[in-house]
Amino acid sequence: MAVKPFEARVRFRPGVAIVDLHGELDATGEDALNAAYAEASSRSPDTILLNFSDVTFMDTTGIALTVGLLAQARKVRRRLLVYGLSDHYVEIFHITRLADFMRMFPDETSALAGAPAPDAKPTT
Repeated sequence: MAVKPFEARVRFRPGVAIVDLHGELDATGEDALNAAYAEASSRSPDTILLNFSDVTFMDTTGIALTVGLLAQARKVRRRLLVYGLSDHYVEIFHITRLADFMRMFPDETSALAGAPAPDAKPTT
């Protein structure tokens, strides 16, 4: 079985950057993931969405890389949301408590609905 190399591409919506992840997220994907996150951050969006719909495999290093992105986002008070995780990875995000710090959505439509509009006032 051929390994699908990891790729990450960025798309933008008002106030939101969407990072589409493709392939196997492990140590070999670190540079591509960090470059995509830097590109997504370059426009200072309020929210970054990580799209895991086409991630075929993620190991503990992939989880650690995701935690690293979460730390970067939290440092600048940016929301980091995820969508498209398989049931297996939803469970992993709960077990590792990543789900406590990142809202998870089944698809892009619901994730975009969960990302407040850029000029929305935060609720207290």
